[in-house]
Amino acid sequence: MRLNAIALAVSALAIGFMSSAASAQTVMRISVSTAQNSHQGVAIDTLAKEVEKRTNGRYKIQAFYGGSLGAEREATEAVQLGTQELTWTSTGPIPNFVPEVKILDIPFLFRDYAHARAVLDGPIGQEMLKKFESKGMKALAWGENGFRHMTNNKRAINNPEDMKGLKMRTMENPVHIQAYKGFGIIPTPMAFTEVFTAMQQGTVDGQENPLSVITANKFEQVQKHLTLTGHVYSPGVFLMNKGAFDKLAPADQTAFLEAAKVAAKANRDRVDEDEKTAVKYLSSKGMQVVENVDKSKYQASLAPVFADFEKQFGKANIDKIRNYK
Repeated sequence: MRLNAIALAVSALAIGFMSSAASAQTVMRISVSTAQNSHQGVAIDTLAKEVEKRTNGRYKIQAFYGGSLGAEREATEAVQLGTQELTWTSTGPIPNFVPEVKILDIPFLFRDYAHARAVLDGPIGQEMLKKFESKGMKALAWGENGFRHMTNNKRAINNPEDMKGLKMRTMENPVHIQAYKGFGIIPTPMAFTEVFTAMQQGTVDGQENPLSVITANKFEQVQKHLTLTGHVYSPGVFLMNKGAFDKLAPADQTAFLEAAKVAAKANRDRVDEDEKTAVKYLSSKGMQVVENVDKSKYQASLAPVFADFEKQFGKANIDKIRNYK
């Protein structure tokens, strides 16, 4: 009897310990607007894995894909309000929350991926991440969508004039909208979650996005033409509710920040991988691809818009980014 009592006591202690361990685990949510098998999916899956590993399982992050917790703007609002702990978003809706980020969306601001990544990882980008804190969000790290390209169902875009009159879905971003009007496009701001159906039904003629986004979302099924304009570099950002971040122990704050760095690298690596294979894949699916683009013509067509951007943001600020090495 005594042995049974000891066994019961040990069992009770074990159950209590397991219950305590289980209750000690904090579950958080993170979301993206694209599919799991995408550069965005890689970003949040890597973050979740790294956070769990670095906090010895005390923090578990559940990942949600395809805008299932809301489009990018809604998810960002939810993080700001604290009804959702984390999200990964493009900078499309971010100027509505942190206006200083708008400057990154100026067309032809970045020479290439190395330049863009150097700016974001350097003093300019890191200082910009701090701007989120007064808006109720902790920006953990910059991620990446990539350089954006034009797709449509009407005609091949061989020069800027070919864009005139096209009804194109754009992000809910004032810099993009102003620039695309300069191209003669009819911009149609729309949440990303609505884009595929809008193109399928002919509500819009086309859209513009990086190759990673185009392939991950199977836009080749509803678009005929692709032109590699590379007109805008599209960053992404890992966001966390600031209150939730501030409640973390200092060691756990470091764990989240370091996990985000690893996740950002995985995200960029996937973009690099997609860039190598996407054109061949999309061509094989029947898309007509214009690869050789004279970007100077597109830049020239935006001369009046660039002049206005210099007034808005200051020429020195733009040049600081454009000439960063």
